Amino acid sequence: MSVNRVMGLETEYGVLAPAMPGANATMLSAQVINAYAASVRAGYGHLAGTRWDYSDESPLNDARGFTQPRSQADPSQLTDVEPELDAEQVALAGGDTTIGSTLYDEPDEGQEVLMNMVLGNGARLYVDHAHPEYSSPETTNPFDAVLYDQAGDHVALTAARCIEATNGFVPVHLYKNNTDNKSVSYGAHENYLMPRSVPFDSIATHLIPFFVSRQVICASGRVGRGMLGQYDGFQVSQRADFFEAQVGLETTIRRPIINTRDEPHAHWEKYRRLHVIIGDANLGQVSTLLRTGTTALVLSMIEAGTAPEPALREPVAALQAISHDPTLKARVELSDGRRLTALEIQRIYLDAAVEHCARTGADDDATAEILRRWDSTLTTLGSDLFAAADTVDWVAKYKLMSGYADRHGLDFTDAKIALMDLQWADIRPEKGLYYRLAERGLMETLYTPEQIAAAASTPPEDTRAYFRGRVLSQYPEHVVAASWDSVSFSVPGARKLERISTLEPLRGTKKLVGGLFDAELSIGEFIGTLKR
Repeated sequence: MSVNRVMGLETEYGVLAPAMPGANATMLSAQVINAYAASVRAGYGHLAGTRWDYSDESPLNDARGFTQPRSQADPSQLTDVEPELDAEQVALAGGDTTIGSTLYDEPDEGQEVLMNMVLGNGARLYVDHAHPEYSSPETTNPFDAVLYDQAGDHVALTAARCIEATNGFVPVHLYKNNTDNKSVSYGAHENYLMPRSVPFDSIATHLIPFFVSRQVICASGRVGRGMLGQYDGFQVSQRADFFEAQVGLETTIRRPIINTRDEPHAHWEKYRRLHVIIGDANLGQVSTLLRTGTTALVLSMIEAGTAPEPALREPVAALQAISHDPTLKARVELSDGRRLTALEIQRIYLDAAVEHCARTGADDDATAEILRRWDSTLTTLGSDLFAAADTVDWVAKYKLMSGYADRHGLDFTDAKIALMDLQWADIRPEKGLYYRLAERGLMETLYTPEQIAAAASTPPEDTRAYFRGRVLSQYPEHVVAASWDSVSFSVPGARKLERISTLEPLRGTKKLVGGLFDAELSIGEFIGTLKR
């Protein structure tokens, strides 16, 4: 048992152009993608236009053993087709379809608006409905997952800076949050690779109580309760009020605690990808570490058959009751009649993890660090809430807002407090309240800005993301399309495209293919060697 497994994070950013309050969000999101393409075009050429290969996408496959008919799917579920800007969206934005090319230094005539691009670090940047989304490259542990999630914030900020510096464009502000407090919520998803041999029902049963209670150690906090934020007060989670079911395939309607999308992006018969949609977007690095590290440990226990099962009588109601009480005193009822707090439920999982690690000899440094932080966070939250403000996002936000409200004689219904909620999530370091705290040393960080900037262009070395990122950097003019599962090349003299499968996430690493890149082969020699 260990925290090490293939994992990755996805972030949909809130997008706003204050100078154009009626601007179409999809157009603004497309601007973000094209702006980042412009910022890297000089260095990577064709990388700025590499299209996404949708041929292996299967978003309607359900882990419960069936495929939802396409005719019954909500349009938001159809992520296997290229998003497009229709004439109405362009008109509403007051723009034209050359908006992408105007962000290039040397635009090509008729340049299409980019809605997708693959990055040199192996990540994907694209328009997901009305939001720019960054999907991190595959990593093998929660620490690298944090680093490459932070790299996404660097990418988003770079794009926003590029838009601001481009003549004819109004500034676009990006927010790492999960709701506009006007009934709309957008995701911060997690992905964990698991053996397909583990029964999905077992995964759901053991994870539901964990996810319901996990928010207290890693959520981001929110002003207002209810989907519309119509009820007063501060709550623990940005996302809790938007969940309506225990298990389901949807991600934007009837949101379930456990998502059943069965799309492994790997060998189907060997792996399943657990697609987690219930987490909050974190700016804090330690909160992201706890979110991914503790989940990895629980998944290891599920695989080993040693996970606890503190089943909840009403999981959705419990999720919201816990979120609505930042004092952490709320008790929720278990199926056996016990009434426990979220901290007590989390302690059940932690104690089981400690026992299992001791029994199996999982004593690597990463696992030991996650166990230590999990324990210390629960202890601190239970004894002195605000003492956890340097590591737990929602506590830091709550402490900051409470102090401001006390100093100025305000309560949490005041518009100034709601504005602080939005300003917390602003990814501009000079504006965002999180960054202001971090700059003063009031938020613990794990990585320096220089390390994060490097991760925005350099792929992890121990997954297939290394191969994807390196070919885009080294052979950009020959990469026609890419996805998690494959990369397609145009080779001079070849009669058809060469499609290299990458279905095994732990192949394509620096150890396995780094020498090929270092040899500086021609694209024909490179592909020929790979095929041999």
